[in-house]
Amino acid sequence: MFIESFNPTGHVIVRLNDDIVYDGPNLITTAGKALIASRMVDGNDSVVSHLAAGSNNTAAAAGDTALASELGRVALTSFTHSTNTFTAVATLAAGTATGAVVEFGLLNASSSGTLLCRTVVSTINKGSSDSITVTWVLTAS
Repeated sequence: MFIESFNPTGHVIVRLNDDIVYDGPNLITTAGKALIASRMVDGNDSVVSHLAAGSNNTAAAAGDTALASELGRVALTSFTHSTNTFTAVATLAAGTATGAVVEFGLLNASSSGTLLCRTVVSTINKGSSDSITVTWVLTAS
């Protein structure tokens, strides 16, 4: 009898004006795992399409269904698939999600939607002329 586990993981790189300010893991939510399973069966759920940023530093938890305090959301600028990885990139341009940013998440809608994964970082003070670029790599292993 074979026993295998399916353990998706994520890694996030956050750049403020091209300087890396976070490089580390994230949490894939319970709803995110359900989204992955649903996409494998019938494809009725929308694909991951947006990045959100927020201002609440409550630790990420498996039961999260949204960011705790969303400041802004943008469409992914690119997403690619290679073997067992999915890479998503998005930029929060000047004027978007301005303030003390501490949380990021990937979702499948421009508002509401399913939260695939979430990460909480040290405070990033995003001024009105700053941009944040997030590269999110999800690996199925």
